[in-house]
Amino acid sequence: MNQIACKPFAFRNVVSTQTKFMSLHKKRTIWIWLGGILGGLVLLSGIAALYLSARWKPLLSDKIKEGVYSGSYGLYRVDFRDIHLNLFTGSVVLDTVTLIPDTVAYNRLKFLKKAPTHLFRVKVNHLKLSRVGIMTAYFKKRIEMNAIILDHPSIDMIYHKVPKRIDTLVDDSTLYQQISKSLKSIQVSTIKVIDANFDYYSGSKKLNAVKHLSVNVKDVLIDSASQYDTTRVLNAKNIGFELNGYRAPTKDKMYTLKIDSVSGSINSRMLKVKGLQLIPMYPDLTFSRKYATQKDRYDFNFNSIEASGVDFIKLSNEGSLYARQIKIGPAKVQVFLNRALPLPNFDKGKNYPHNALKRLPIETVVETLSLNKVDIAYTEFNPKNNERGTLKLDNLTGNILNVTNDSLRLSKNNHAKADLTTYILGAGKLNVKIDFNLTDAAGSFSYTGHVSPFNMQILNPLSKSLGEVEIESGNVKQVDFHITANERGSKGKVQFLYTGLKIKLLKDDEQGKAEKKGLLSFLANTILIKNDNPSKGEPARTANITMDRVPQASFFNLMWKSVFVGIREIVGIGVIPMKPMAKPQTSKKEERQQKRAARRTEREKS
Repeated sequence: MNQIACKPFAFRNVVSTQTKFMSLHKKRTIWIWLGGILGGLVLLSGIAALYLSARWKPLLSDKIKEGVYSGSYGLYRVDFRDIHLNLFTGSVVLDTVTLIPDTVAYNRLKFLKKAPTHLFRVKVNHLKLSRVGIMTAYFKKRIEMNAIILDHPSIDMIYHKVPKRIDTLVDDSTLYQQISKSLKSIQVSTIKVIDANFDYYSGSKKLNAVKHLSVNVKDVLIDSASQYDTTRVLNAKNIGFELNGYRAPTKDKMYTLKIDSVSGSINSRMLKVKGLQLIPMYPDLTFSRKYATQKDRYDFNFNSIEASGVDFIKLSNEGSLYARQIKIGPAKVQVFLNRALPLPNFDKGKNYPHNALKRLPIETVVETLSLNKVDIAYTEFNPKNNERGTLKLDNLTGNILNVTNDSLRLSKNNHAKADLTTYILGAGKLNVKIDFNLTDAAGSFSYTGHVSPFNMQILNPLSKSLGEVEIESGNVKQVDFHITANERGSKGKVQFLYTGLKIKLLKDDEQGKAEKKGLLSFLANTILIKNDNPSKGEPARTANITMDRVPQASFFNLMWKSVFVGIREIVGIGVIPMKPMAKPQTSKKEERQQKRAARRTEREKS
């Protein structure tokens, strides 16, 4: 009985096992079929993709070239060696791409007064377009892509001075309206230019070269709704650029120009420059002796320069600069001049700030130029005692309004006005206001200033080195001046109030060390120098000055010397005429060489 009872149970186990096996076999067969079908579809898709890619390649190439040519009104032609199209990933890669302007078309546009100010030449090894909706573009006439990337391109930007259009027939149609016949929309999430070499030309003349420039354009959208979006510039939500680690010698090879970074945003109209330096190639005296005549040696270090309200579009289209405000500082400016060399043979009046502004090659409007914590050190080398004297103006701060050479703006307001504050040698506070006449042919300007109290002994490092005078005692109560000037000279009024002035005149001993000229110092203090102003029981003395400017005197030399002449007159020394600069002494060896050269020249003539 037990055996009979066990047989149905065993039979059921066998049947159950067979059923499970058949079920697994059917599932495996299904998966095999599914895998085969999917594999076949993938293979067919691959074959179709390769076929379509091969077929679309010439079509897409022609469309790209035709689009660039027609979109630029025949001004640009694009060419590339090959195009790689991947329908699965939606990527397009163009190899060895060049964008070249057509000079014939450009000259035609110039004749019609429709030519742009700048032309571009672009070369890039690879132009990458990622996640391009190829089917969407083909069937729905909508271009959608994730990114356009130009990796390490070479970009030339060429400036041409072109006539402005004088007719009133302006094409006001938007970019969308211009493409709407063939496309419904264009949307690109990101456009990146990575580590570009950028060269700027004026005509055929290369003006500047920049390396490591990067540009990042965000959210480009061209459609019926965005065409009137005022938050977009060039149809993008933001166009940012950045330049890092720029370093290059100047054209004359006498300086190195170094910039830590330049960054900006076209949409927010901001530009920031960090770590701008002009570094001399040689020490001060070595530098000066590279020239036959006196020449200023500059050493600049600008920690920060920030411009706001910059019209980048106007700068690109018209070649003119507009900025609402430019902030400079903190910064350090050092200037050195070797007085042992002969005077230069040109008129420095041409370099007055407002005269130099007239010579700028582009129209410029800066509504406010702000200076913040700028330290200036002006040093002269005195060949008589082989010493340097330095005038320091610390913490120069203030604003200059209406810095412009734009003729239209000058017709409404032809004056730039500066209101500045600084500290003379870190002690005496100087407030000065300067009024520049921007249209006067003689470069006229006027300035008014006030100096607060300070101890005159702080001037000794300057007076001892350059004037061979030591101030033993004296306190400035105030200095006030109002002077009008131009390229020919200056005139005005100076008031200098002080107490307890005593000086000693210096001469060099046998070791070249300054010592007091006893009798002359006594006579100066008792007869010439007036120790106080006002003197006891007398009204305060003022000086009415008139000074002719020598052609070699700079703008700032005229300013401070005009005040200094008035101070000398009030103190009692009077005006001492300038002596002509002595010729630098030559050694006997140099004299013999010069004589031999002169005799050789005479023999050649005969």
